[in-house]
Order: sequence, then structure tokens, then C-alpha cells
Amino acid sequence: MKKITVLAIALLVSAASYAQKWTVDKAHAKMTFTVTHLLMSEVDGVFKSFDASITSSKEDFSDAVFELTADTKQITTNQEMRDGHLQKADMFDTEKFPTMTFKSTSISPAGAKKYVLKGDLTLKGVTKPVTLDLTLIGTGTNRQGKKLVGFKASGTVKRTDFGVGAMPSAVVSEEVELRASGEFVAN
Repeated sequence: MKKITVLAIALLVSAASYAQKWTVDKAHAKMTFTVTHLLMSEVDGVFKSFDASITSSKEDFSDAVFELTADTKQITTNQEMRDGHLQKADMFDTEKFPTMTFKSTSISPAGAKKYVLKGDLTLKGVTKPVTLDLTLIGTGTNRQGKKLVGFKASGTVKRTDFGVGAMPSAVVSEEVELRASGEFVAN
């Protein structure tokens, strides 16, 4: 029994040591959101400061874990008054909750280079499960010979599920489209 336990531990440690860590190349990445205003136009926002990583032991990323942290104090919609309102307690309440986080809980194939990525999104102190469409854009190497991979993800969440915004959906849509894309560099 001791030999089996030692062998199992050795296999787990061995498997864990093959996991590849990837970090986002911020010069080639972006994270945005879109809401509908007054049922007739779209307003885009950009998270100017965020960090993301991937951990995967498989080359096809079928076991990947994606993690993301975004600074909610660093959001811009290219309109100063609206950006100021996003900081207030009825919106992101950035004094109490300066970050938004996502950590994937599962990844499933959904076609060629396509995945369904499920995870927990925490915004304004509320954690909810979300499902994102994930696409592997490509793989390669940079000039330094390091491995690169590009992904894009998108999905929709309800802002009021996270306590964001008390205005009616006729003013600002209930549904918020989230999008992120970027290159990741193997460490």
C-alpha cells in the first residue's frame, strides 16, 4: 500500500511539474465591454489595466486554467462624466471593490479551435458562474524563441446580478457583453 501511495504522489508531482504557465503580453491584449444605451446605441468601455495568465499541461489547452484580474478604477468609455459615474457606489463602487476577477473552472471543446470556458466572475464583491466562448487564434514563437498563443473570449453577463447600476434596462441594457483577446507568452 505504501508503494502505491508513493507512486501516486510521484505521478501527481510529475504531472504538475509539466504544467506550462503563460502570461499575457499586455502590448498585444485588450479587454472591453459593451452595453446598449436607450435601446438604440452601444457604448463601449475599456479596462485599461488588467493581468491574465493561463496554466496548462496539454498542448491543445484542453486542461487550461485561465485567470484574470482587472482594475475597475482604470475603466474608460471616452466620456469623463460617465467614467466618473462608473466609480461610484451604485456602479462598480471602486473604493470598496477595486478589482474584478475571473478564474475558469472548466474548459470543453466546441469545434476546431473553439472551446466553452466556464468560470467564476467576481465583481463588486459578488461571485457568479459565467460561460464564455473561447477561440484559439493561433500559436507561434516570438523573436526570443519563446512560445506564444493567442486567444479571444466573449460572453454576456447581467449587470444587476452583480449589483451594478440601478437604472432601468431601457436606459442601460441589463446584458453586458464582455470581450477579451490577447497573446500569451510561455514562461
